[in-house]
Amino acid sequence: MTETKQKSRYAWPALLPLWIALTAFFFSEVEIQIEGPAGWASNLPTWRIEHHWLLDIFWGGRPLTGYHAWAFSFMFLVFHAGVFITQKWSWRLETRIIASIMLFWVIEDFLWFILNPAFGISNFSPDKVSWHTHWFLGIPADYWNFTIVSAILMWLSYAKLESKINLLKQYWRKDRKV
Repeated sequence: MTETKQKSRYAWPALLPLWIALTAFFFSEVEIQIEGPAGWASNLPTWRIEHHWLLDIFWGGRPLTGYHAWAFSFMFLVFHAGVFITQKWSWRLETRIIASIMLFWVIEDFLWFILNPAFGISNFSPDKVSWHTHWFLGIPADYWNFTIVSAILMWLSYAKLESKINLLKQYWRKDRKV
């Protein structure tokens, strides 16, 4: 592998989180302009499903709003735009996209609090942020869960697993022949 290819092999995985953070910054600013001081679309003219057992599993106990259903769907499609532009898809790429989406929402949500003049970091707590119902070590549990799963998926998307699996297969075959 040439030195240039070796550098780019490590540059892209390092640049991707920075790109995700940049897009999260811009989207958090859009949400601040839309929602203002009233988080989780509480003052927006949108439909809401306040309580349902599926919300506890998939939505962290938060209400499902029309605003968020459309915003999440839109960002899901945006993150998949490259697949349609390049007309290339793989499970490895899909894993990376899902990991990126998860990381995006963690960063975007946190930036919403930091950058929103009505909140700020000093108000980032369970007693001031009622729509995050589950907290762990002073951080919403979703942040922990999504960050950990995102990191694992991101690692899997870049790992050269095929060569490791092939090595294990060769070792197993050699071991079985003896």
